[in-house]
Amino acid sequence: MKNNNKKVWSKRFNLGTSKSFERIGSSIKVDKRLYKEDLFASLIHTKMLMKKKIIPTKDGKKIINGLNKIKSQIEKGKFIFKEKYEDIHLNIEKKLFDLIGPSAGYMHTARSRNDQVVTDFKLWIKNSSKEIVNDLTEVMKTLIKKSENNIGTCMPGFTHLKNAQPISFAHYLLAYYEMLKRDKKRFLNNLELLDESPLGAAALSGTSYKIDRQYTAKKLGFKKPTDNSIDSVSDRDFAIDFLYASAVCAMHLSRLAEDFIILNSDAYKLISFKDNMLTGSSIMPQKKNPDPAELIRGRTGINYGKLNSLLTIMKGLPISYFKDLQDDKSLVFDGYDTLKDTLIMSNELIKSLKPSKERMLKMANEGYTTATDFADYLVKEKKISFRQSYMISSKLVNYAEKNKKTLDKLSLVELKKFYKDLDKNVMKIFKVKNSMNSKSSYGGTAEKNIKKMIRKYKREI
Repeated sequence: MKNNNKKVWSKRFNLGTSKSFERIGSSIKVDKRLYKEDLFASLIHTKMLMKKKIIPTKDGKKIINGLNKIKSQIEKGKFIFKEKYEDIHLNIEKKLFDLIGPSAGYMHTARSRNDQVVTDFKLWIKNSSKEIVNDLTEVMKTLIKKSENNIGTCMPGFTHLKNAQPISFAHYLLAYYEMLKRDKKRFLNNLELLDESPLGAAALSGTSYKIDRQYTAKKLGFKKPTDNSIDSVSDRDFAIDFLYASAVCAMHLSRLAEDFIILNSDAYKLISFKDNMLTGSSIMPQKKNPDPAELIRGRTGINYGKLNSLLTIMKGLPISYFKDLQDDKSLVFDGYDTLKDTLIMSNELIKSLKPSKERMLKMANEGYTTATDFADYLVKEKKISFRQSYMISSKLVNYAEKNKKTLDKLSLVELKKFYKDLDKNVMKIFKVKNSMNSKSSYGGTAEKNIKKMIRKYKREI
């Protein structure tokens, strides 16, 4: 077995690999994470070779037994990954030679590391996308549960961080449900797009062996084999799609975290968190800081960076396989790890959140948030144009501001200074909860709408 310590391509070269290049060129520290996918793909490939009588059955069975032993060794922590064997594929192949001898040489028949690695990578991204979808679903469920308990909680809705109109806190939370629902669809759409098996494309041109790519595609869990062997080994769209979906999802969670940081600040005091989601200061004894929200916001940059890095690697590559593609896996793995942690933290943060309902209601009354309701009332009840009613309402706000009164504290006499033909019914439109519940158009913030949407979300999730 002395020759087994050499690289599989060593016979073509007169000099050994430079130590620095061996270190930099080796990807085993990263791609050992693909061991399950690599073993699975090799198992299916071997079964296909046996089925098509391309390799002897007895050697195929030895290979299968050997692969199962290697899987057991890795899972028990008894497998030693070696940098000199470059990657997960050759580490496994070398170990297989140690276990079963020359029969291991049949396993690589009719395939290349080029189609092998992209097959493994696609399988990993399929599994990881499903994991992210599950994590997203958990956050979405938490948003629904928190919303159910806050349908009637009235808060100020903001534009430009200025009080705009009264809204339900549940309606606010469910806006993020919608964002995460789109994120979930993106990952599910990606699963559809990548559902083609590259195995059998070999180095780039296919193979002269009479392989059965339909068989391997089906057994690996793909819908069909890829249609073009060159594209098969050079395509990394599926990795870019994964990183793009991750970046957009991270961005949505960052916006949620930013909202929470602002609403939790001493300037707003609209929400609070349990102590297990806060940290203190090394010098200021009074501090309780929303660090998890800040980490969620900050780590979005990591997800953006991974996407931009892979796009940059791909943009200058001529067609087919190049060593540049070695770095695709570390980018995707890091992007996955970062997003998964972000989703876990987001879920815990939302569960920990407690709205300050009285403060929310008080603040909803500030900033003349029912001014639009008064304008709408004049249009609907007095049949004047909206632009005319807007002008009247603007003058009313100026008056209230000058007299340091909220709109609901104005008397009917004061209101009649701006439009004479008013009665006491107009007073109810200045109640912020009435304003909130008047927005009954589909998708609006009225409580009855929210209840319907929660029922809809529960069915679809």
